[in-house]
Amino acid sequence: MLTDERPTPSARQPSLVGPAPLVPPPDFGPVDRARGWVVTLFVAAIAAITRFTMLGYPTDAGTPVFDEKHYAPQGWQVLTGGWLEDNPGYGLVVHPPIGKQLIAMGEAIFGYNGWGWRFASAMAGTILVLLVIRIVRRLTRSTLIGGLAGILLVADGVTFVSSRLGMLDIFLALFAVAALGCLIVDRDQVRERMARVYAEGRIGDSEWGPRLGARWWRFGAGIMLGLACGTKWSGVYFIVFFGLLSVAFDVAARRAYGVRRPWFGAGVRDVGPALYALVVVPLFVYLASYWAWFASETGVDRHAVGNEIGTGGTWSFVPAALRSLWYYSGNVLQFHAGLTNSAGNHHPWESKPWTWPMGLRPMLYYFAEGDHVTGCGASSCVKAVMLIGTPAMWWLALPMLAWALWQSVVRKDWRYATVLTGYGAAFLPWLTTLDRQMYYFYAVALAPFMVMGFALVLGDVLGSARASFERRTTGLLAVCLYVGLVVANFIWLWPILTAVPITPETWQHQLWLPSWR
Repeated sequence: MLTDERPTPSARQPSLVGPAPLVPPPDFGPVDRARGWVVTLFVAAIAAITRFTMLGYPTDAGTPVFDEKHYAPQGWQVLTGGWLEDNPGYGLVVHPPIGKQLIAMGEAIFGYNGWGWRFASAMAGTILVLLVIRIVRRLTRSTLIGGLAGILLVADGVTFVSSRLGMLDIFLALFAVAALGCLIVDRDQVRERMARVYAEGRIGDSEWGPRLGARWWRFGAGIMLGLACGTKWSGVYFIVFFGLLSVAFDVAARRAYGVRRPWFGAGVRDVGPALYALVVVPLFVYLASYWAWFASETGVDRHAVGNEIGTGGTWSFVPAALRSLWYYSGNVLQFHAGLTNSAGNHHPWESKPWTWPMGLRPMLYYFAEGDHVTGCGASSCVKAVMLIGTPAMWWLALPMLAWALWQSVVRKDWRYATVLTGYGAAFLPWLTTLDRQMYYFYAVALAPFMVMGFALVLGDVLGSARASFERRTTGLLAVCLYVGLVVANFIWLWPILTAVPITPETWQHQLWLPSWR
């Protein structure tokens, strides 16, 4: 277990244990770089095969399925209409443009077909696996645990299905995970710089601790958070949670190296730059995502100032373009706020957040049955695509979260606390708007953090490198059996994740819970 401990004055010799070695290895993590990249690329290649196989199937008679019907046409509008999208059925566009711009890039390559509007999602899903491997490898200092995390994510039904549909949530998950990865690398670099200052005997020059210089990985996290907000507004939640996490990392680093006033030091040295990197930078990236809207004459509400709203007033000093965007965003917010159960908005497959951790209410994206569906070897066949979490993981999510919480609070394990922060950002804010119409695909963003949590648990089961051979062998057996169970469960669900024709009887066998029907 890695914990934050304050070094003593006598601790001036290089240390190979603990989170803050005085002479850290070059990357402040695993040193088996070649093997690490071999494992990463091999597992990512498996992810690519699963995500891209039959990517253009199924379609609804050649058209998008489910909510692809919103984003695939808007992506095509982006591609063919000056990088602007509209939504004539509602009179406004309900999400920022980044995700639809990514979909448009796939459509530019393959055309307006299943491969076109799903290519970007499949790429995002593959890169997501790669990032999770690298993040968990750095969290645990273990290439083995990082590789296992990648295998678990490959076999997760939620991210798998989301990687094969032209929707937005997989992009949000990708950018949120990328932001966390940047912050973890930033944490290691901060400790590397603190270790250098400590070794030189300069840690006490200021009671606040040293200035840490330019932190480009944290700047990169800000860019990723801006892209997340430019995909869906729920990216704002990650700004809040990850901002607090970054400051917590800084406080812990200053405490670990014996800064006399670590909290005050972090407040003076770190909070201001953190606000710039994780608030100001995302804001500018978000605004930049509307570049085509700003440059247009026909964007929705582009010229609201002087038409829908007046040119004077308290905020008249703000540029008209920004005021128009604010007005347009207010209309979007009002649209979302009105999608409530109390207002009579119901959907047969909607779900509430308390069902998401265990995947109790999945989402049916596509369904076809009858004599025209063939290929299952029977007179009548069924084809379905269901967003469903692999039960071997999702049904154990609550015990995993409880263990992570105990490790974070009692054992003060920063790794579990980091994963819980990401999970909380993707989950907790939705509990404040329970009347709103919500769906299980909102849980796509929490899936990679759940997988990271399971990977950390598998590391605990495997045991410390200093444990006995018997202990390590038993732990390895248990880990292999569990990962094999997850993969087998994923293979079992494959037909209803990919619309493989099956018999009606097999379809019924796939629906394990009444809430899945």
